[in-house]
Amino acid sequence: MLAINHTEAEGTVIEGTRKGDGTADVLKAHKWRWSRILGAWYIPRSRDVAPKLATINGTADALRAAGFDVELSIESGVRDQTEVEADRTARQAARVEALENKAERRAADAEAAETKAHDLSGRYPMGQPILVGHHSEGRHRRDVARTQAASTAAVEAHRAAERAKAKADAAKGTTDSRYSPAVVARRIDRLEADLRKAQRARDGHSRVLFVHKDGTPEREIHEPATGAYRASLEDSIERLESEVQYWRDVREAQEAAGQKLYTRADIKRGYLVKVSGQWWKVVRVNAKSVSVETGYSWTDTVKYDAISSALDPETQEAISPGSAAA
Repeated sequence: MLAINHTEAEGTVIEGTRKGDGTADVLKAHKWRWSRILGAWYIPRSRDVAPKLATINGTADALRAAGFDVELSIESGVRDQTEVEADRTARQAARVEALENKAERRAADAEAAETKAHDLSGRYPMGQPILVGHHSEGRHRRDVARTQAASTAAVEAHRAAERAKAKADAAKGTTDSRYSPAVVARRIDRLEADLRKAQRARDGHSRVLFVHKDGTPEREIHEPATGAYRASLEDSIERLESEVQYWRDVREAQEAAGQKLYTRADIKRGYLVKVSGQWWKVVRVNAKSVSVETGYSWTDTVKYDAISSALDPETQEAISPGSAAA
């Protein structure tokens, strides 16, 4: 008996498979992946999202057609976003630890291989050739081959250690980057846009395509969603509302701790703003961005959260984020 289980915390996994039982081909065809950590097949990116019923049911039907008994257990419901983020952080910390341990093991392997190569090469005087016909020839040739193999193993182990360390360093910075004020601000903007889009699709909306000569507008009407599509949108809206509120709380706490970002109130036309290490002159202040000179006939747009420093060129005064409200 195979069991496909879905929970918000664990995602969608299948239990009861065995190596060589014929399930792998079916699961691969339906985009499942094998996890060595879980010791089971799983649907990627299925944690804390609505169950991917099309994939789940399609997999179950294919497995049954292949002669397997399959049962389904689907538990859905939006988890508190604080719990979701805590789980994400814990998984990332575990990944960092695993990668760091791997880097240490590979470094130890490299050291052991280097020691072996040194010991083997030290059996003979520096530069001594193989004495053809001498009783030591066979042993010398074997030692040369073993020395080369050990040296190659040392180089490969060093490279593996460096790759593992690089991955560990990248993974270590992921959580910090995820909670940087600018990233949080951009995430809130994106989530709010997604939320508005889902709400419009659920409630229905219209827009003017063009206006006829007699002044009558030609409208594109989108009726409110119904049935399964509406249920899917309701689920998405609930999740998005939870995420938006969580990240707003995070950003509010950052603001209270002094981690402020520039806003429209801080920047004036003529100011210099620093973006990615380069200074630009502001020619227009917009609601969510500033327009800056480029040295050409056009301007570029820079969002406020991308500004790292600002300067009033007339007074040479450095402008701090939030200074206008102080």
